[in-house]
Amino acid sequence: MNIIENLFAVSPYIALFITLALGYLIGKITIGRFVLGGIAGTLLMGVLIGQFGVQIDPGVKTIFFALFIYAVGYQGGPQFFSALNFKTINVLLSAVVMTVTGLLCVLAAAMIFDLDSGTAAGLAAGGLTQSAIIGTAGDAISQLGNVTEEAKQLMQTNVAVGYAVTYIFGSLGPILMVSWLIPSFMKWDIREEAIKLAEQQSSGKPELAPGEFNALTDLVSRAYKIDADSDLIGQDIQQVNRGLFDIAIEMVSRNGESIEVDKSVKLQAEDVVVITGRREAIAGHVGSNANEVNLPAGSSLIEENRQLVAKDAKLIGKSLAEIKASVNRDTFRGVYVTDVIRGGSSQVITPEFVVHKDDIIQLTGTAKDINRVQNSIGKRLGSVFATDYVLFGLGMVAGLLIGLINFEIAGIPVTIGSGAGCLISGLFVGWLRSRKPQMASLPLGASNFLRDFGLAVFVGVVGLQAGPQAIDTIKEHGLTLLFLGIGVTIIPQIISFFISYYVLNIKNPIEALACVAGGRSANPGFAALLEKAGNATPVFAFTVTYAIANVLLTLWGPIIVGIISTQ
Repeated sequence: MNIIENLFAVSPYIALFITLALGYLIGKITIGRFVLGGIAGTLLMGVLIGQFGVQIDPGVKTIFFALFIYAVGYQGGPQFFSALNFKTINVLLSAVVMTVTGLLCVLAAAMIFDLDSGTAAGLAAGGLTQSAIIGTAGDAISQLGNVTEEAKQLMQTNVAVGYAVTYIFGSLGPILMVSWLIPSFMKWDIREEAIKLAEQQSSGKPELAPGEFNALTDLVSRAYKIDADSDLIGQDIQQVNRGLFDIAIEMVSRNGESIEVDKSVKLQAEDVVVITGRREAIAGHVGSNANEVNLPAGSSLIEENRQLVAKDAKLIGKSLAEIKASVNRDTFRGVYVTDVIRGGSSQVITPEFVVHKDDIIQLTGTAKDINRVQNSIGKRLGSVFATDYVLFGLGMVAGLLIGLINFEIAGIPVTIGSGAGCLISGLFVGWLRSRKPQMASLPLGASNFLRDFGLAVFVGVVGLQAGPQAIDTIKEHGLTLLFLGIGVTIIPQIISFFISYYVLNIKNPIEALACVAGGRSANPGFAALLEKAGNATPVFAFTVTYAIANVLLTLWGPIIVGIISTQ
């Protein structure tokens, strides 16, 4: 044992990564429908490994949580701002219900079991996982009148004791509630419900799991033989393509051989033309003029999808059909529109669709032809695999600065905190990316890694730091405080969920569960919900309730001290 302790003393990060590895390993254990999950597993393993007295700089926990919450905000930014509407009121009320219920549970426990102000405040801080209560309650205790300094010191110590005993289950309880207990009771499949909500938010576009792909692609190539009475006969390729919008003739085969397409090539009867474009558009344009045939053996057609950010003032406010007609004049084959993205979401493509500034227009065609028209539309969108480290760094700086903001509500000091600050900045930068697509790139793979790894490290450090003190305190004070903490953790979640679902009419399962996690600022619980959901659909409801809970729960410290001290 001494060897292990010495090893962890020399390199505590070995303990951290052992915690992550074993935590995610036991998180895979399945019992019936119950799966512990990597986040809960990491928390438990952190408590156990923490018995070796692992000392990790608290700044590690802070910065990795900041990275996690920034990535969460970045991914959910576009959806968050687009979803802000009258419905938000119900979500806000859900957070109020959760926090007020938590306060009442703490006060009831304090009165029934005759807890002093310090222990009651510690019970609230740990059972509701709001560490800021320690500070606000401690400050309120120091200002109590008619109380000796020794009594104040004892109560302030009891704040830490109550927090240490109840914090572990305070973190674990929401994980179990939102990822297993409530979904099992309601017979919800979290991943399935998250996919449904994602499809609803993306106007029915299906969300694909890892390894899945849509076999019915929008872009197809089909070959047609030109009839003797076709009105295409005698026209060159450029003339034909100029009148087409979302398809183009890209190849011509004559007498079984492909011919080079240029302005001099005019279509003849019995020619086989290869049409490429959106599936539903091809038949409507050429199906009545030609008979479909098999593609010539060994045929290959190399094209490119290129995304351009609409910048040219001459094109802004014009329809796609007008833009297509103007840019196709100098192409031998054809360039056609295969996607338009606005505000981070793909739009329905029609000839009448009017382009706005900073829309992303995806053109498809040969690289040579796209090069000819690119400057007529706008700037090419940068690589989707490159991170804009300038905006990423500035976003993190902004979040940490916002976290330093403090103010008073009714004389009670409130600090935003780095978590809420980075969430705010992440939301804004993610929204900025959707509006200015050439800025603030953070690829999905990179943001997923920051989100998942940042949260895993945060939870691991929490377990390592809290483990020894919690177990020692349980031995000293018995199990009463532990069970009170379990009640303060579980009861408000149950009450809040049913009021949110049946009274406030928050019927979507993902939003209802996110309100439970956010209403008590349960970051590990939210992480477990994200893990089960597999996408960013819980972000909106969590973000709104998390902001309200952070403020209200912080205020409960002085209120608890004031009420209990007057009894």
